[in-house]
Amino acid sequence: MLFSKSPMRVSIQDVAVRDGFQSESVFVPTEDKIRLIDRLSRTGLAKIEVTSFVSPKAIPNLRDAEQVMRGITRAADVAYVCLVPNERGCERALACGVDEINLVMSIGERHNLANMRMSCEQSLEQFRRVMAMVRGTEVRVNGTIATAFGCPFDGDQAPSKILWAATHDLDMGMHSVTLADTTGMAAPRQVGELVQIFLRTFPEVPLTLHFHNTRGMGLANVIAAIEAGARSFDASLGGIGGCPFAPGATGNICTEDLVHMLESCGISTGVDLDRLLAIAKDLPHFLGHDVPGQVLKAGKRTDLHPHHTPLQLA
Repeated sequence: MLFSKSPMRVSIQDVAVRDGFQSESVFVPTEDKIRLIDRLSRTGLAKIEVTSFVSPKAIPNLRDAEQVMRGITRAADVAYVCLVPNERGCERALACGVDEINLVMSIGERHNLANMRMSCEQSLEQFRRVMAMVRGTEVRVNGTIATAFGCPFDGDQAPSKILWAATHDLDMGMHSVTLADTTGMAAPRQVGELVQIFLRTFPEVPLTLHFHNTRGMGLANVIAAIEAGARSFDASLGGIGGCPFAPGATGNICTEDLVHMLESCGISTGVDLDRLLAIAKDLPHFLGHDVPGQVLKAGKRTDLHPHHTPLQLA
């Protein structure tokens, strides 16, 4: 299916400004975040996850959520998404006019306790309260099922548990679902099987996949997901980010590497790769360190270099 001649379009959502910046050791100034998002808005991305309306004490690097959300220049063809942890976060998000709210629950019970400080049942009850606040507005809600491909504390998760969580989310009125490989435990065959099961069960539900590259399988997992029918993916500029509650976790799959791979396979993303690379090139300046992205370092596969004939020794 992947290499068929029929046209295919994949949607990309960048999560660097939220998922990437949240665990950085330095605070990226608000004006730099705004400029970065405005530049990303002109690349052809379908969605940008702008920030998280979480307590500044919990994530100091996102303490400027309102200023960032209100300061960006919105593009008509881009959806601006914010993560919301609770009712107070929902109030703040609605006041800023977000396009989409992202609600996250780890299906691994112990990871949810570490990350959200509550059980899965408690998370679902909180989701119900948030959904009551959103009802009647035009804001869309996405339910992210974290650790869907494995929990570092509880191990592999049965597909039935993922379907259980998705059913609850959708019954509450959520519009879409993300299956997140929060700690980079997913493997391609597992990904293909779970995506097929999900799409058979919920054929009309928009599905997004969120992969990390912790064990070097991130892009391979994308290929497996596409072959199984997925058409929407999260990624992070430069490959930055990672779950702070997972031992050894590294960054998300890299947005520019993902776009480069898909376009090389003849799969359209609508994203301007050259613009994306130009933005990624500035990330080390903001962060004070190198970033994992590979295409940024090596160049596109179509880039050509001058050939120098070696000197002939007499």
